Amino acid sequence: MGKLALAAKITHVPSMYLSELPGPRHGTRQDAIDGHQEISRRCRALGVDTLVVFDTHWLVNANYHINCGAHFKGTYTSNELPHFISNMAYESSGNPELGHILAKACNAYGVETLAHDATTLQPEYGTLVPLRYMNEDQHFKVISVSALCTSHYLNDSARLGWAMREAVEKHYDGHVAFLASGSLSHRFAQNGLAPEFAFKVWSPFLEHLDKQVLDMWHNREWRDFCDMLPEYAAKGHGEGFMHDTAMLLGALGWRAYEGEVEIITPYFGASGTGQLNAIFDVTAQDGKDIPAAVASQAQGYQAVTRL
Repeated sequence: MGKLALAAKITHVPSMYLSELPGPRHGTRQDAIDGHQEISRRCRALGVDTLVVFDTHWLVNANYHINCGAHFKGTYTSNELPHFISNMAYESSGNPELGHILAKACNAYGVETLAHDATTLQPEYGTLVPLRYMNEDQHFKVISVSALCTSHYLNDSARLGWAMREAVEKHYDGHVAFLASGSLSHRFAQNGLAPEFAFKVWSPFLEHLDKQVLDMWHNREWRDFCDMLPEYAAKGHGEGFMHDTAMLLGALGWRAYEGEVEIITPYFGASGTGQLNAIFDVTAQDGKDIPAAVASQAQGYQAVTRL
């Protein structure tokens, strides 16, 4: 019935918003903004009606959660970085129908998931920043999925991604994009050093680690990447413990994935963190028993629960 039309790993650095405003940071993140706009253009060309965002700024301590309210509108100021994102207006339509379809499929695969449509809960900036550049004209509906998961297994997040793809393909009449909204390494610059690291990665180790991962992606070493993801998330200070990445790779086939990656916005440093925009080929998964493969990873895929 439906189709996962596009899958991407995307940045949401708040300096993108600063880049719009007059001042010393004006224009400095135009490459990242251009990347979001290119992803939006491709989604439109593919007939996407809904953007499903795996948001590493939505912290949850139990279960997985889907914000599928009918409409989102407001003015947002970041509690983490109010000097970066202040009084940012947003508005997008939601998709309650799809949100419940996704939750039902996740629960069927043993991943406890709750869909929230009758709610005052608004999206976090891991969703709002991409929507600012991808959905300025409110062309797409949007769903936000919690991906800062403090007490969860990465294999469950991978199984959630697979279940959501299956739900779209079997039970939804439309085309959907999955967007993993989070960085690669995510070690913020130490307090007092943020201006010095505005365009840098925190350490040579983390920068080399990220670039080795990008080499693995280029070489389609997906089995090895999935196997190393828990340690990468820990040693790379993974944003949201890299649950967004596990969700994305789960939807694509996890260790059985064979697709290519196209870098839309090349790797860059931001306040110590490693960022990019990248589109992943969506390859056919017919006949592949991904949930069982993910479950077999067992306890080794526990996220490191540190904040």
